[in-house]
Amino acid sequence: MPDSESAALHGVRTGDPPANCILSGFILYRKAACKVSGDKRSRLRSARERGVKDMNPKKKRRRMEWRNYKEAMRKEQREHKSSFVVFSFLRVLVCFTLARQIWRGSYESAFFCALTLLLLYVPSWVQVRMRIELPPPLEITVLCFIFAAEILGEVNAFYIVIPLWDTVLHVLNGFLAAAVGFSMVVLLNDDPRLTFDLSPAFMALTAFCFSMTIGVLWEFFEFGCDYFLGTDMQKDTIIHTIHSVTLDATRTNIAETIPDINDVVVNGKSLGLGGYLDIGLIDTMKDLLVNFIGAGIFSFIGFFYVKSHGKKQTAAQGFVPSPKEAGRDYLKLARERSAAGESAKPAPKTDGGRRKRQSRRAAKDKKERIL
Repeated sequence: MPDSESAALHGVRTGDPPANCILSGFILYRKAACKVSGDKRSRLRSARERGVKDMNPKKKRRRMEWRNYKEAMRKEQREHKSSFVVFSFLRVLVCFTLARQIWRGSYESAFFCALTLLLLYVPSWVQVRMRIELPPPLEITVLCFIFAAEILGEVNAFYIVIPLWDTVLHVLNGFLAAAVGFSMVVLLNDDPRLTFDLSPAFMALTAFCFSMTIGVLWEFFEFGCDYFLGTDMQKDTIIHTIHSVTLDATRTNIAETIPDINDVVVNGKSLGLGGYLDIGLIDTMKDLLVNFIGAGIFSFIGFFYVKSHGKKQTAAQGFVPSPKEAGRDYLKLARERSAAGESAKPAPKTDGGRRKRQSRRAAKDKKERIL
């Protein structure tokens, strides 16, 4: 091809001044750059469309379900202003305590702080996952119990500084465990899909037994930690009198008594406690006793609540959950909104349409070069 024709195809006329040649070359460079950039954007867009289209359906469902859970949890936490204020305040305190423990290098206490942050979300998660409505008094009590047990009790050593701290928390634990057991029975008893009808006395007894079972399991957990991990969750008690058949020299199962114990010597070293050190037994029995009291109090109140069918004003009304209403089932609403959004999305463009656009663009560029 002659040089004149080749130059004409590229938009450069022979005999033009050097400035015109430079300008024509710059214009050709810009067109080529724009074409490459457009092709690159088209390829990226097509890759994204193919990625969404070819994504594993299970992975896509899990990602969508995770977004639905986050949206439902956020709305659930803000449903009741009082519980949300308490939740936000306690979360700020826990975050401040966590930063302080990390700065001090106390990583065990930092672990308790991180655990507390997770536990503070449990009431909201239970409401979203099980579709039940926790009354604000019950939710606030649970949040305060978690904070008092982990942050104040473990991190700030209130179990040691305040002698009755453990006793108060075990009474509250028995009360809350009875409330949980009672609520489970009430929700089952009120479910229209079930045919049985339980008496108030049976429901109160079930709640009481559930609470005591939780208390016993917790003591098993404390003993396991002390025995296998070398902790001291079952606190020791100083006593001054012991009774034991092990001290009976005649081996006739008669308890021998040692009164007025003022000191104990171990391996030639005095403990200096002013008495004998009981290893956790008294603490365990005291915890079970106060758990019994808390469970009995709520079971007694719950009996009259069920007997009056919830019409009589009792303290149990603020601690008995109820099924979610349709307008407050935030997880279901989030799933419906996601399903509607997916159905409203336009279908991805096919590769045939992309090739047609590319061919039209190439023909247009060729025409511009010829002209």
